[in-house]
Amino acid sequence: MSTERYLRADAARNAERILRAAREVFAEQGPDAQLEEIARHAGVGIRTLYRRFPHKEELVRAALEQGIAEDLSSAIDRALEDDDPLRALTALMEATLAMIARERNTLAAASNSGALTTEVTAPLLDSLTLVTKRAQQAGLVRADLTPEDMHRIMGMLTGVLWGMDRHSDGWRRYVVLILDALSPNGASALPHLEPIQRAPKNGKCWPNPD
Repeated sequence: MSTERYLRADAARNAERILRAAREVFAEQGPDAQLEEIARHAGVGIRTLYRRFPHKEELVRAALEQGIAEDLSSAIDRALEDDDPLRALTALMEATLAMIARERNTLAAASNSGALTTEVTAPLLDSLTLVTKRAQQAGLVRADLTPEDMHRIMGMLTGVLWGMDRHSDGWRRYVVLILDALSPNGASALPHLEPIQRAPKNGKCWPNPD
């Protein structure tokens, strides 16, 4: 291996260690964890961290993208390929909440730093919209539900997590309740829909289109 290729590979390994360390340190210490602690946890110097991630926003965004790629990408693919639309919707909601429960402090850090953008959450939100529409077309979900409704419902479910231990799966109870509420059987007419407004950066609202 040439010296240049070795240096590139070494830089990639350092970046991988830093991102994984960031997620672990945020999980243990909260979204305000210091970058120096992340560097120590990764086994690199603070200068190495800053060379790769000059600003905290860049670090937490990359850490969040790593978590989404590891925890959600395959779940999204499976949901889009599933020929049972209600099962696909259920699995995608469950996978999303399981990921948020694990990564909630990284999400909070991303929200606080401004790194939690529509671009980051778009793959999930777009997939959620698609599988919901498929379930509506199959008559399994009420027809008057909108994509904005589903985004807000996921935000409501996310709020449940903040009152639970991050290792708990108690959120599954509320997924069942919500899915029952989305059934077209006996559904009442809905009041008008208010447009989504940008949520405050409090680390507790995700997915959050801006």
